[in-house]
Amino acid sequence: MSTQTSKKEPNRSIKIDGSAEFKLKVKAALDLIKKAGYYDFFTTYIREIKEIDGFTQLREAEAKIWANKYAVQNPVDAASLFIQKAYHMKEYLEGKLYYGGDAERRSVEKRIEFLEKLRQKCRSREVANECERLLKSWNDSVFL
Repeated sequence: MSTQTSKKEPNRSIKIDGSAEFKLKVKAALDLIKKAGYYDFFTTYIREIKEIDGFTQLREAEAKIWANKYAVQNPVDAASLFIQKAYHMKEYLEGKLYYGGDAERRSVEKRIEFLEKLRQKCRSREVANECERLLKSWNDSVFL
């Protein structure tokens, strides 16, 4: 008689702290992260997203993103921002310089990579169009 063992996936849910509207918008962004195939990467580095009134920022010591309501208005842009912050966290944990010129350029490249992947994988024309718009904006920016 053979026994089958199943590996249980770790619970990789993200804690979302904020208003009901904030939570809905963050969940929409997280759904896009899942669709693009980046959820495992994201949950490896980020544990919580918290609504704040101030500037959106990564809180490295807590593996937390503090985000204001404006940062999550557009779910496609929010998802790409969250991936950028997760990449910052990855570099922080690896002991790399994760802020400043070169680090910012690398993280923007990861954000662009995410938008390209989301555009390829999504079935929504609206999401694909928004990816296109954001990609054009990033390609026209001074970061590249």
